[in-house]
Amino acid sequence: MLGRTAQNLFWLSRYVERAENVARLLDAGYRMSLTARRGGGASDHLLSMMRAAEVDEGFARKYDVADVANVANYMLFDAENPSSVLSCLRAARTDARVVRTALTTEVWESINSGWLEFSRLDPKQITGGRLPELLLRIRQISHQFRGAYLSTILRDDGYAFSQLGNFIERADNTARILDMRYYVLLPRSTLVGGDVDIQQWSLILRAASAHRSYRHVYHDRYKAWNIADYLILRPEMPRSLMFCIGWINRTLDMLAEIYGKRTACHETAAEATAMLVGNDMDRIFQHGLHEFLTAFMNCNDRISLTLSESYNFY
Repeated sequence: MLGRTAQNLFWLSRYVERAENVARLLDAGYRMSLTARRGGGASDHLLSMMRAAEVDEGFARKYDVADVANVANYMLFDAENPSSVLSCLRAARTDARVVRTALTTEVWESINSGWLEFSRLDPKQITGGRLPELLLRIRQISHQFRGAYLSTILRDDGYAFSQLGNFIERADNTARILDMRYYVLLPRSTLVGGDVDIQQWSLILRAASAHRSYRHVYHDRYKAWNIADYLILRPEMPRSLMFCIGWINRTLDMLAEIYGKRTACHETAAEATAMLVGNDMDRIFQHGLHEFLTAFMNCNDRISLTLSESYNFY
């Protein structure tokens, strides 16, 4: 497969996943802002969310106040923000057009219709009351694309590059969600058991679509140890770091079988795997949750970089 085609398929899936993840982060920041006390607390939650998405500096250049209206407009509709939902869906559709012949009709129609629907929205009509509904719809657009892709695409190297884009982006997002409120998960007795504490733990899980399944697995109230364990080390949780890196490794093995060789990206993925396999929350908390998440995100970024170098993305 040509490097340019592989690149487009990789970024097509990555941009769709990113659009969904931006919606998840914004939903978490928005709901946390609703629980904040008066006196700037709401802005603190929204700024924390934008720092997690690494768009806070761009926002600060355009806006003086981090309220829901400004933050939502920047995260959803600002064409100058490369991580806005508008920018992600537009970039995904552009990549899809370039590799149109490598996609099925169902996949093309899912991304094209999603883009057309979103591009027709009037940002001025998306008030605070309508925001959760729109964020849900963005996630549904992503799910429709993924469902069409998994149901109709041939399992070849193009499929592998697409899946790598999806799970590299997903791993990055789960780490960012945890890092956004990592201090809430620190094992300190002063943080445990309060109403605000429980609300924020619940929102962390909801941002990763893990709220209901967490209760199914643990059968108890929210505990910092269990929440961090669930989103980092549980291999059966489809947005955990362990699940994502496992899928990345299996997909890289698929590419090695197709092309008959292993490359630098396999070694980088092995480094990320070593951070998780055999680890436990005692050691992670002792080392520092924030430090662990930062190291993992850096390693995950290197997987993307070495993948592009190994397969001649440009």
